[in-house]
Amino acid sequence: MPPLSPVRLRVALSEDLPALPIIELAAGAVFREVGMGAVADDPVPSENDLLPHVEAGRVWVATIDDRVVAYALAVTLDSRAHLEQVSVDPEHAGRRIGAALIDEVERWAHTRGDDAITLTTFADVPWNAPYYYRLGFRPIDTPGPELAAALDHEKRRFPGFARLAMVRPVRGPVRP
Repeated sequence: MPPLSPVRLRVALSEDLPALPIIELAAGAVFREVGMGAVADDPVPSENDLLPHVEAGRVWVATIDDRVVAYALAVTLDSRAHLEQVSVDPEHAGRRIGAALIDEVERWAHTRGDDAITLTTFADVPWNAPYYYRLGFRPIDTPGPELAAALDHEKRRFPGFARLAMVRPVRGPVRP
């Protein structure tokens, strides 16, 4: 078996935009396997939705052989970095690409002076909360007002599927 091509991480460019909704759609499809068709059918953001985030330098991509295979998007909630989305093409799952992208978000958070990064996720999906636990995230008992509003919105959007907010301290400069 030939060796795997290396994964390269970088800030997203506008020419990466067409790949991002496709990756998110593919990554979302696996929710069908755990009986969460409503999540799999949830509309993905358009290129126009993602463009302001790319222009602001808050989207990172992973490429293999110059093909975008994953991305992460960060925003600011309650004055700290918030991982809004991380999606990996299922063909490339299991290579720690998502973890590497989260480390890119942590680097960004560190440069901003943030003490932590937050996210919201499904509590009972194996590649969601349990995965984030392995990466050092822990549940937030009392989220700030913006994070609480985002979590409440998601709970209404996906009734019947437990959601939670999580946090991980920024550990200082993350090694590349």
